[in-house]
Amino acid sequence: MYSSKFARLAFGLLAETTLICRLTRNVSSKGKPLRSLCSWTVCQHHRQKNQLSNGLTRLNVRTVSQSTVDPAEVRKFQAMASKWWDLQGEFAALHAMNDLRVPFIRDNLLNVHGVRLLGKPLTGLRILDVGCGGGLLSEPLGRLGADVLGIDPVEDSVRTAELHSSYDPELLERVRYQACTLEDLAEEEVEGFHAVVASEVVEHLADLDAFASCCQQVLKPGGSLFITTINKTKLSYVFGIVAAEQLLRIIPSGTHDWEKFISPEDLERLLESFGFHVEAIRGMMYNPLTGTWSWQQSTAINYALHAVKPKEEPQPDRVWAESENLDEPGRATGHS
Repeated sequence: MYSSKFARLAFGLLAETTLICRLTRNVSSKGKPLRSLCSWTVCQHHRQKNQLSNGLTRLNVRTVSQSTVDPAEVRKFQAMASKWWDLQGEFAALHAMNDLRVPFIRDNLLNVHGVRLLGKPLTGLRILDVGCGGGLLSEPLGRLGADVLGIDPVEDSVRTAELHSSYDPELLERVRYQACTLEDLAEEEVEGFHAVVASEVVEHLADLDAFASCCQQVLKPGGSLFITTINKTKLSYVFGIVAAEQLLRIIPSGTHDWEKFISPEDLERLLESFGFHVEAIRGMMYNPLTGTWSWQQSTAINYALHAVKPKEEPQPDRVWAESENLDEPGRATGHS
């Protein structure tokens, strides 16, 4: 009874916040086009900082030596490795999230690549599922026709994923798993994937710079990066930790660390500094009373993001050579 009352009170608070957010957005964005399906406008200031005076993009190159893996997080998920497919257990909310995240990934990939095969629209696309856990997202993407590689540093979780997928003959040739880190895979799979998915993962990582760098490495030019995560707000602390972990006990206590949450603006700035272009950001909300997720205007708690790696990365000498000839369209570039 107490949890139900708290949930109703909390959702009333969120509804009020969403209304305020919507009114604020309507006033601040009046007369300005909004990005499709996005709750936040593009951070133009950050993007302009990476533009040369002639309009060409200056690429930021960083040396990343940190690991994405936090040993404490590995131990945490090691203890839950056998529970991934308990529909009423600790991962019930992740199972329910498939109703949003699978269509979000599918539809955005179809916008980029077009329909490959009716009934199996993602046929021919290679997808990397980072932090795949027990394969909750890898399996439905495989059933849509994609060739999916799920990776996770927790070996027991990978074994759980392999065992579960073995029961479905349809997945045998489409979905496979590997116990490794993203940085380990990045050394082997250079530009090997059409899409990288990291759903409810980045809030558990030790180094987001290393994560973004590795995603950039493994993606093909024009490839997509999909992320779902938790915003760093007071509401996310109330809902994601106090309510979900301590009061409603939807997930085990200690699952999340609020200090590791990241806002959509900060995540967008990070990804753009590695050359990505953020195409869409959408707010999400989980209703513990119904066990369902829904899209929201507000990104105050959960959100989904789609970013794209540029199809071509200009070489430094080519960038400067072209900039010298922008005022002479007919002049051929040559070197003596």
